[in-house]
Amino acid sequence: MDLDAYVLERAGEWERMEQLASRRRLTAAEADELVVLYQRATTHLSVIRSRTPDPVVVADLSRRLLAGRAAINRGGRLSWRPALHFFTDRFPAELYRTRWWWLAMSAVLTTLAGVLIWYVAAHPDVASLFLSEADITRLVERDFVGYYSEYQAQNFAGQVWTNNALLTAQCIAAGVLVVPVFYLLGVNLLNVGVTGGVMVTADAGDTFLTYITPHGLLELTCLFIGAGVGLRIGWAWIAPGPARTRRAALADRARSGMLIAVGMVPTLLVAGLLEAYVTPSPLPPSVRIGIGALVWLLFLAYALVLGRGAQSRRKADEETGYELPTA
Repeated sequence: MDLDAYVLERAGEWERMEQLASRRRLTAAEADELVVLYQRATTHLSVIRSRTPDPVVVADLSRRLLAGRAAINRGGRLSWRPALHFFTDRFPAELYRTRWWWLAMSAVLTTLAGVLIWYVAAHPDVASLFLSEADITRLVERDFVGYYSEYQAQNFAGQVWTNNALLTAQCIAAGVLVVPVFYLLGVNLLNVGVTGGVMVTADAGDTFLTYITPHGLLELTCLFIGAGVGLRIGWAWIAPGPARTRRAALADRARSGMLIAVGMVPTLLVAGLLEAYVTPSPLPPSVRIGIGALVWLLFLAYALVLGRGAQSRRKADEETGYELPTA
């Protein structure tokens, strides 16, 4: 093989690959071109090594290939751009995409909780099935309010954050089996219903709302999202739709569920901070509830308003081109 002729014939492709690899941003066509040139250059290097292994040519082409592979992978240095993109685009878009599931769960579970609180309050003997008289007295006089200040705020916030994140993740992961989601929801619904009913019976309903609302609006919404997304995953294999197999539908919704699970982690951290620092604070009840309501409304705007825009942008971005991750 005439090495000089071989190199001269393909040198333009290698230079073009190196030129593309040096750019920070590529269009979809340029990204595809880089991948094709990289694949062809690896073949060229293999041919040179097997037939005429000139060390200078091999070293030069190997260097160019390393640059091309680094440009394709772009994993060498830390960048905040993927995280920023996730929280400004992918996560809100998925929340908006699944909105009817978690909004429906919010409406149904909130109604059931209200009915259960009313029923326990109207039938005090029901509470005795779960709590003794001594337990009820301690709950009303000390335990319910004291729970929020029993530990140091930072430790309590971490504990609440971990527990709620685990519960939400369990709802999403168990959704494929459907039934476990209802069990998890039922246990928590019963706890809220009995506690709320006991507090209302003891004329402490205002205390119940004062200590539940500041963090509960956001915290329970996160739980409803986990439940709705989990059931959406389970519904994928029950009714995948006419154009998809059950496997494809389940994979698509499971990916969506994992994205939402990741996004719920910092959201539940905010709820944990509210529960640890705002709920038991000496601020007037109206201020505490107002802070919780404001944070909750901001989250709904993030999910439904920003999410709607992010969903539209995702379709537009697919048409305008692909941008390689940059350091």
